[in-house]
Amino acid sequence: MNELKKSDFYYDLPEELIAQTPAEPRDSSRLLVYHRVERKTEHRIFRDVTEYLRAGDVLVINRTKVLPARLFAQTPSGGRVEVLLLKRKDLHDWEVLVRPGKKCRVGARLIVNGELSLEVKAITDSGERIVTFSYEGTFEDVLSRAGSMPLPPYIHEKLNNPDRYQTVYCKENGSAAAPTAGLHFTPELLQKLRAAGVEIAEVLLHVGLGTFRPVKEENVLDHKMHSEYYEVSPEAAEIINRAKREGRRIVAVGTTSVRTLETVADENGFLKPESGDTEIFIYPPYRFRCVDALITNFHLPESTLLMLVSALCSREEVMEIYKTAVHEKYRFFSFGDAMMIL
Repeated sequence: MNELKKSDFYYDLPEELIAQTPAEPRDSSRLLVYHRVERKTEHRIFRDVTEYLRAGDVLVINRTKVLPARLFAQTPSGGRVEVLLLKRKDLHDWEVLVRPGKKCRVGARLIVNGELSLEVKAITDSGERIVTFSYEGTFEDVLSRAGSMPLPPYIHEKLNNPDRYQTVYCKENGSAAAPTAGLHFTPELLQKLRAAGVEIAEVLLHVGLGTFRPVKEENVLDHKMHSEYYEVSPEAAEIINRAKREGRRIVAVGTTSVRTLETVADENGFLKPESGDTEIFIYPPYRFRCVDALITNFHLPESTLLMLVSALCSREEVMEIYKTAVHEKYRFFSFGDAMMIL
């Protein structure tokens, strides 16, 4: 196989196409539909997704909930430090990203507010900090008062309603970023799909910033993914396995659902209930074992997410789709429009 290069996944994106605010209502965003067999592209509105999903399809959604994971802390000398929660290690310990790092050596103590402080215990090989938080009561309650929503750095507008960076079906706290493909769904749209005979299975993957971390190495195979916690329940495994046995389609909502399913699936696409940490890195060529179709957003150039999408058809096709999306002025990234690969 020829060496897969990071630059193979570069495309030009005018800055004005980076969505700064979410669509209102959620399902009014645009939807680019790509049919792999016919190599045909259609331009629709997201609520038209009902026309492409059929009775018996299983729609797999990620029930994770975004934490108010951005904290602003002070050093004893009054220096200001931004702390971003990445991954919970145990009751009090977290892996976090800090800026600026020079103020956060091992042993450094930071105060967030009167309720919350932290001490740096270790520095990882990639520069993240392992910190221990001190607080009274439950961490989630304290964090809800001390933290703010961790919007990506390319979003410069203030988000007036933090719920718009959550899916309508989020349940379980733990993500540092939203599974953004799910932001397009409304309760009414999900109900319409259920009424049409589409089954919905929930999985869990707590999104860390490693998913969005830029690929630094030119040779894609040298990139190391960060681990993220996932769960597949017995109920979800049963729904998906039954559909697989009956030859029905598994449609993943978002790259996080894809990574969860492909982590757990055996050679024939069947799942067993389990939980753990995944570092799965999907890029072309890759044989999908479980996933048949994908709903996703438009991703950053040279990102692992763009590589995953390219594995579902081909790099050449996806780069052509993105060229079309730029030409048609689709909105890109977290609050942007969606695409569906069938």
